[in-house]
Amino acid sequence: MALPKKQRYRIVATAAVLAIAGGTLAVAANERGSGGGSPAAERSAPARQVSQEIEHLSEDPGKTVNLTVDDGPDPTWTPQVLDLLKRYDVKATFCMIGPNAAKHPDLVKRVVAGGHRLCDHSMSHDTTMDKKSVEYQSKEILDAKKLIEEASGGAPVPYYRAPGGAFTPDSRRIAAENGMRPLGWNVDTKDFQHPGVDKIVDTVKRQIGKGPTVLVHDDGGSRKQTVEALERLLPWLKQEGYTFSFPRT
Repeated sequence: MALPKKQRYRIVATAAVLAIAGGTLAVAANERGSGGGSPAAERSAPARQVSQEIEHLSEDPGKTVNLTVDDGPDPTWTPQVLDLLKRYDVKATFCMIGPNAAKHPDLVKRVVAGGHRLCDHSMSHDTTMDKKSVEYQSKEILDAKKLIEEASGGAPVPYYRAPGGAFTPDSRRIAAENGMRPLGWNVDTKDFQHPGVDKIVDTVKRQIGKGPTVLVHDDGGSRKQTVEALERLLPWLKQEGYTFSFPRT
């Protein structure tokens, strides 16, 4: 007996819905079996969110020191600093100039192998970056990051330190958007002025109470005074109960 027209329409519509659903399930199953996925699943995970605020503090609580070493790597002075850090079991953050890193990838890799951290310190150490265009700042920051990463063999670069502290809202944003926390300092030893070993040591001893992040250099001229000062400061800091850490990221 023939079914009424309205009932026949219902049956046809139901069959069509079931066919579409079955096809969708089959496609999804096939994608899972072949390792495929939706475009959303294929997109890489978003970059780690980093604050744009300039960091000065330690990631560890208590009586800590964040030793930061700027302007290298340098084939004369960086190995001497690394030897001292190894002798006293101290970790540090090395803020590198992009071309220096590219010129000395062996030293960059040695820094990473020693358990130290990397920091982007721009391409040309232009202390007037804060007066330059956003495009210039971006190129200085991101080109250096790329060279440091390549020299290291792909190690992360979790910090950006502006030359001479010449940060801008744009440079902080660019760094943070690329996974680098803007990094400041609390104690500037001014070792680049060659004030004498005693003066460098005295500056750290007097000012360490201001905060944990200490700035020294391993390039930009002779760093003999810096090395000699570190040889006195590292054991003194340990004797005073300080531990060595890294800035917050």
